[in-house]
Amino acid sequence: MVMKTWLKGLALAGTVSMYMPLYAMPEIAQAQAVTDNRAVMRAFTHLLYDEGKVRAAYEAYVAPDLIQHNPNIADGREAAIAELQGLLSNPDAHFSIEHMAVDGDLAFVHFKGQIVKDAPGAAVVEIFRLKDGKIVEHWDVFQMMGIDAKNAHPYF
Repeated sequence: MVMKTWLKGLALAGTVSMYMPLYAMPEIAQAQAVTDNRAVMRAFTHLLYDEGKVRAAYEAYVAPDLIQHNPNIADGREAAIAELQGLLSNPDAHFSIEHMAVDGDLAFVHFKGQIVKDAPGAAVVEIFRLKDGKIVEHWDVFQMMGIDAKNAHPYF
């Protein structure tokens, strides 16, 4: 009887494990990737925007061969560091993250950026692609604030 029960259990376990990779594993893996990527983005944006530690943020979370879609910045982590260190060295520079979302290997950060004190600044969306826990690609879009709006909706 014990042997029969053991064999039934073994057969059931084989059936479950046979189907697990086909159905559950991709969903589990994707959910874990989103969780991991969200943690990377939170740590990256905290170091970069809250603490102003550009080099530390980029060396910890950005691949050396970063693909840069901003036409004003060259490819590569070092080019981004050089650009942002200059920008963030301005004591009037201030960045306030309003929204962040992660979908698979893509992350979106929506923030208010202000370079000149008492100026309206810009609403910015940055899009990042992550791979193996590192940011490997970057896009950004700017919308200048303070322009006469045709509606009453806020920027954020």
